[in-house]
Amino acid sequence: MGQTDYDIVIAGAGQAAAQCAQSLRQGGFPGSIAIIGDEDAAPYERPPLSKEYLAGKRDAARLALRKPEYWQEKQVSLLTGRRVTAVDRAERTLTLTDGARVGYGKLIWATGGRPRRLSCPGAGLAGVHAIRTIADIDALKADLVPGARVVIVGGGYIGLETAAVLRAMGHEVTVLEAQERLLARVTSPPVSAFYAELHRRHGVDVRLSAQVSALRGEGRVNGVELSDGSLIQADIVIVGIGIIPNVEPLALAGLPCPNGVVVDALCRTQDPHILAIGDCALHPNAFAGRAIRLESVQNAVDQGKVAADTILGLEKPYAALPWFWSDQYDVKMQAAGLAMDYEQVLVRGDTTAPGFSVLYLRDGRLIAIDCLNNARDFIQAKALITGGKLIDAARAADPSVELKAVIDGEQAA
Repeated sequence: MGQTDYDIVIAGAGQAAAQCAQSLRQGGFPGSIAIIGDEDAAPYERPPLSKEYLAGKRDAARLALRKPEYWQEKQVSLLTGRRVTAVDRAERTLTLTDGARVGYGKLIWATGGRPRRLSCPGAGLAGVHAIRTIADIDALKADLVPGARVVIVGGGYIGLETAAVLRAMGHEVTVLEAQERLLARVTSPPVSAFYAELHRRHGVDVRLSAQVSALRGEGRVNGVELSDGSLIQADIVIVGIGIIPNVEPLALAGLPCPNGVVVDALCRTQDPHILAIGDCALHPNAFAGRAIRLESVQNAVDQGKVAADTILGLEKPYAALPWFWSDQYDVKMQAAGLAMDYEQVLVRGDTTAPGFSVLYLRDGRLIAIDCLNNARDFIQAKALITGGKLIDAARAADPSVELKAVIDGEQAA
């Protein structure tokens, strides 16, 4: 099999890859571009998978980030249904799953991650699902019978969004979270407690500090056994316990990949011909104060733009404010900043109902916010977080005071 060469090869076909290719063309890049994706589909949105797509409110065609003709018009070659298995940095060539060889001038690694699997007995039984791709959701929907008993392992955003959709579809749902509270890695106890109560109010059996010891069944799962010996009957098990970054080919090629591939603020790896973006990129983040991976659409889009600028010779370091959202039932949660290493938590409003916000402070400054059906606070908080000014905590905790008026020393308008 011969070799095909491209000026730019983007490994991965998700949001980051699509944005990077788009930004390169918008920036006037004249060379050849190829996107390599292991799915058969052109780049598409992933956030709706656990929401509108699972619920049948949006079809696969409406998930596409661009119309099919866009890629042809922009002369971006889509090499779908295959992935990179090896990187030869000296020769600047890639080997794909079908044996094809692809040469690159610059390689942009945007492969995202794959769902982390359970390691307990029974993890490979039929009826055990993950949520990452269109195919994953199609398989789940094909497996769902009316009134199915669904056990979701993992109380993060993906698990909770899926629980909300499945409850609305009439299924019996149990959520198992190994930590003492939901969303323990990304938010504070008041928000965790709100979501636990929200889901219980909608009929979800939420169990905390629940460790799975085994999945039971003969050929197909029919139960989940917990470490305390209890058994939960299940027709379907959905595992939502995070992702593993797809960086093995780069690690084998000698690039440092402790938890994602290490990049600098311009999305460059230690190899001058290789960049990395999106969920798989371990990047320096000013809002975290250290190198982290960010699994969000915002990060994928912003790093896609940074990588394109880097290739175009425009050095614009990554400095974007992290933000994301989650839709569960009739509650839209919007978060800005990173709720890590905070010293103080302020609650604005009544946590028993949507319409409140939770603020995270460090050194007297706002570093993050979670807004529950409170878009106004979300919009105003972003400026406060990026501004880095001292705020008046007492005023910030008062929901009758607009956030834009809580900078220390300033009076309300």
